[in-house]
Amino acid sequence: MSLIWDVFAIVLLYFLFGLLHSYLASRKLKKKIADRYGDYIAFYRLFYNLVSFLSFMLLLEFAPKPDRIVYDLSTPFDIIVFSLQALSLVFLIWSFTEFDLLEFLGIRQIIRWYDGTYSKEDLDEKGTLVTKGLYKLSRHPVYLFTMLFLGLRPQMDLFYLVSFLCLTAYFYAGSVFEERKLVERFGQEYKDYKRRVPRILPLKFKWKD
Repeated sequence: MSLIWDVFAIVLLYFLFGLLHSYLASRKLKKKIADRYGDYIAFYRLFYNLVSFLSFMLLLEFAPKPDRIVYDLSTPFDIIVFSLQALSLVFLIWSFTEFDLLEFLGIRQIIRWYDGTYSKEDLDEKGTLVTKGLYKLSRHPVYLFTMLFLGLRPQMDLFYLVSFLCLTAYFYAGSVFEERKLVERFGQEYKDYKRRVPRILPLKFKWKD
């Protein structure tokens, strides 16, 4: 019974983390901050990233960690899976190189603020639509290869498995909300991009994604 409560607690903590993360990422909140504080919204992205990181570290610290091994692959399967995990890390790093990492982290915004070139109309991030490289195969390659990196493990315990499933669900849900903002920002250009490229998995399905 305690194992069930442990799993429930882990899922609940990830759910609360997701709510906080989504609320802080909402365009509505950012507009309110920009309307009230003007160009100081330039500091919001860095604040958002720090809060996200710290809250995730707190989740990992306080979440129950049931001592239950789900699987432990033997040789040579562990080597194969580890090799695939390493390959997914390479593609994940490649995904990050396709856009401005300093902008993503929130540093470029602060540089523009000090230069006096920041526009509060950008809110917390200057919008650029990336459709090259891995973004030709998946609209969210960072999510895709993060999921592969987390999921391809030679050994899996229960805490890690539940975490992986929660993060996978959050990545998909997050992509839905993120794309609503992208359609609002880029309009028809992003709608055309959605028609050409699958959401996360680089596979074409019959249903609309």
